[in-house]
Amino acid sequence: MNENKITMATIGGHGFGAKVATATATANLERFTGVMCLEGGPVDNTYHEAFLELKDSIVQLSKIKLSNHKLQDVHKKIDQLVTD
Repeated sequence: MNENKITMATIGGHGFGAKVATATATANLERFTGVMCLEGGPVDNTYHEAFLELKDSIVQLSKIKLSNHKLQDVHKKIDQLVTD
C-alpha cells in the first residue's frame, strides 16, 4: 500500500488468508475501510491491541450523559476521552 501510495483499502481473503486479512485490518484500523472474509472460520479478535483500545473507548464513551450536554460539549468530551 505504501509503495503504491494507497492510503486506505478494503482487504479480503479466503481460508487462512481471511484470518490474516482480519488480523492485518484489526492491527491497522486507520488504513482499512473493511474486511471481506470467505470461509475464514471463527476468529477471536478480543486479544488484539486494536480491539482492546476500541473496547476501552466504548466503555469510556458510555459514561457520557447525553441529556446533560449540548452537542458541541459532547464532541469535546469525546475528544477528551478517546485519543485515537
